[in-house]
Amino acid sequence: MTWTIPNQITLARILAIPVLMYFIFAEGTVFKILAIGMFALAAASDVVDGYLARSLRQETAFGVFADPIADKLLVTATLVSFVELGELAAVPVVVILAREFLVTGFRLLAVGEGVVVSASYLGKAKTLSHTGLVMFILAVRYFGVGPWGDVAREAFLYLAVALAVVSAGDYFWRGRGLLSGASTTRHLGDE
Repeated sequence: MTWTIPNQITLARILAIPVLMYFIFAEGTVFKILAIGMFALAAASDVVDGYLARSLRQETAFGVFADPIADKLLVTATLVSFVELGELAAVPVVVILAREFLVTGFRLLAVGEGVVVSASYLGKAKTLSHTGLVMFILAVRYFGVGPWGDVAREAFLYLAVALAVVSAGDYFWRGRGLLSGASTTRHLGDE
């Protein structure tokens, strides 16, 4: 692995996950504040490492592999933590996680066929909705929002689920040739 700045940021995001989980489960106001700050910093680091990799021309095989995995691990760890804490129901979280496994598997299949599957606008919207859901729940755990908080949390959750399902459908539709074995397209990008 090349120790570029973007790769170091990606690796730091992965290593921060156990600490974030500790803050989420720990009792006390200071830990709730630390959880909000750490998640926000980790989510922002995804934008920063991608920008630096492109602008400094430091894109590496490790970065291409590890960056999306780091993002999935970050969101997965927080969503599973929220299920454990009773903040979210398990079924919608399983739908979100199933989407991540299916799309990651599809992308691995594509790589094996020499096809690059770029993130679509729907995939980026899905990522934003998942980040927003996590930030909302972390903020509510600290600030509280009164009686409308449960309704807003459910709205965020089902938006995240809807975008997960729709964006997965988009990936599979754009790559349908791969699944049938008849692909002649070598790059599946934003369309």
